[in-house]
This record gives sequence, structure tokens and C-alpha cells, in this order.
Amino acid sequence: MAKKTDKTEEKIAKVEIALDKGEQFFEKNKNIIFYVLLGIIVIVGGIFLYNRFILGPKQSEAQAQMFIAEQYFEKDSLKLAMNGDGTNPGFIQIIDEYGSTKSGNLARYYLGICYLKTGEFQQAIDNLEAFDSDDQIIAPMAIGATGDAYLELGDTQKALDNYLKAAEKRKNNFTTPLFLMKAGWAYEILGQFDKAVEVYEKIQKEHFKSFESRDIEKYIARAKGSIVSK
Repeated sequence: MAKKTDKTEEKIAKVEIALDKGEQFFEKNKNIIFYVLLGIIVIVGGIFLYNRFILGPKQSEAQAQMFIAEQYFEKDSLKLAMNGDGTNPGFIQIIDEYGSTKSGNLARYYLGICYLKTGEFQQAIDNLEAFDSDDQIIAPMAIGATGDAYLELGDTQKALDNYLKAAEKRKNNFTTPLFLMKAGWAYEILGQFDKAVEVYEKIQKEHFKSFESRDIEKYIARAKGSIVSK
């Protein structure tokens, strides 16, 4: 019993020493601790107030402003979608005024696609690369469209890199086989026919229900034929 009591008393003594050291540390540094905690409260409070009273209303405004521009985009009236119609703003103005909002971010995607369709490929890249999203469909579509712009500029390697990245971004049976197919085409342009076969066969095995899989045997045969003839 005496040994157990001694050990218990020793543990209690250690705890008391640790608590005493903690009290001493707090007493010595209480001003610093107070200001650190105050700073955290101010930062958290500032973020809340900014989101509640500034960013929130701006997002609502931006969403309302986007409606007409999106309609022009859907009708393929790209210049009006980009620049506005004199009464309603286009994507360029929305980005300038509401770039920090979700709608302002989405406007970058729309603007990038507009530039891609109108042949302004570097501007397309700039806007699509500035767009940030994890959406199941839009996120890979933006990366893949960036690849299209690089391909139009003659940079097949960067196009390929973007197609592969788009295929992996959010795997599904729509965007993944679409951009694997484009990656296969890019590999063929680069003369890497064995790599082309790999991605075509991946579509055949893993995405056999996709649109791209319907004629995939033709592409596999073509790429294999090119390997033999090299």
C-alpha cells in the first residue's frame, strides 16, 4: 500500500508542478495571449461581416446581372454576351464589378468560351485559367476548353496536358471520355501512337456506355496501324 500511495503522490506532485508552470507561463505572457485572441476574434468577425454585408449583397447583384448575358450566350450572340447591349452588362463588365463573387467567377468561364469561339485564343486561356471550380461538369469543361485554345495556337503538348487533366478532374461518363478522346488525337498529332492506343482502349474498357465509345475501335485500329507503319 505504501508503494502505491507513494506513486500516487508522485503523480499528483507532477500534475501540480505542470499546472504551476502553466499558470506562470500565462501570467508572464497574458498580455500577448490576450492580444492574439483579440486578433483572432477581430479577423473572424471581419470575415463574417464582409460575407454577410458586402459579399452577400454583391453576389445577389451579380447573379441578377448575369441573367441577360447568359441568355445572349445561349443564343450564341457572343459579342452581346461579352460586351453587353448598352442596357445590360456583359461578362467583361460583370467580372470587373463582381469578380470576387461566385457569379463573377462563373463569368470568367463564359467569357473564356466566348473568346474561344471567336478565335481569340490567348484571351480564352487567360480567362479559363482564372476560373476556379470543382463542379462535376463545368470544372473539367473549362480545363478541356483551355486545351482546345492551346491546340488552336499550335501548342499540342499543352493541349494534351490539359485534356489529360480535364479527363481526371471529375471522373464521369460525359467529360472523362470526351477529353480522353481529345488526348488520343493530340497523341496522334505528336506521333505518340502507342499512347493514343492506351487512352482509346481506356475509353473502350472504362467508358463503354459513352458516346465516344461507339466508334472507338476505328480509332484504336488507326493508331495501331500507325505504330506498325512507323
